[in-house]
Amino acid sequence: MVVLVGPMGVGKSTVGQLLAERLGVGYRDTDDDIVAEQGRSIAEIFVDEGEPDFRAIEKRAVRRALAEHDGVLALGGGAILDEDTRALLTGQRVVYLSMDVEEAVKRTGLNAARPLLAVNPRKQWRELMEARRHLYESIATAVVSTDGRTPEEVTQAALDALELKEA
Repeated sequence: MVVLVGPMGVGKSTVGQLLAERLGVGYRDTDDDIVAEQGRSIAEIFVDEGEPDFRAIEKRAVRRALAEHDGVLALGGGAILDEDTRALLTGQRVVYLSMDVEEAVKRTGLNAARPLLAVNPRKQWRELMEARRHLYESIATAVVSTDGRTPEEVTQAALDALELKEA
């Protein structure tokens, strides 16, 4: 299994699908699992239930996916905030996809559809990354920068970093 972590908008879903295809394995995204299970968007869950309830739902989704899936798994940007989740990732091949704030602006537009970035998105993104970067790095087997790279280039860099061969 390969687990992809990183901030919102970094390309975990796109790179995850490409990586799974190149490795000849399945792809799964815990955010997709949550939306399917809850019948509403991540943003709606945040608004309706609040972040603590969302994080509890996310924790269960990650635990289930790690137990059931053996391909490429993409986690939501904040999944690594949970200590138990970080413990479950110990010993897994974890790729932290990183990007700087300028790349985040280009990719996401840092728009209000991201519930944690609704007010002053650049500042909030920087603060989120200051709080999370060390957590991403602490569980990562490999760190792959996505800045200025195509999804295909990031996928190849992840394969190289993990020393994995294509199927």
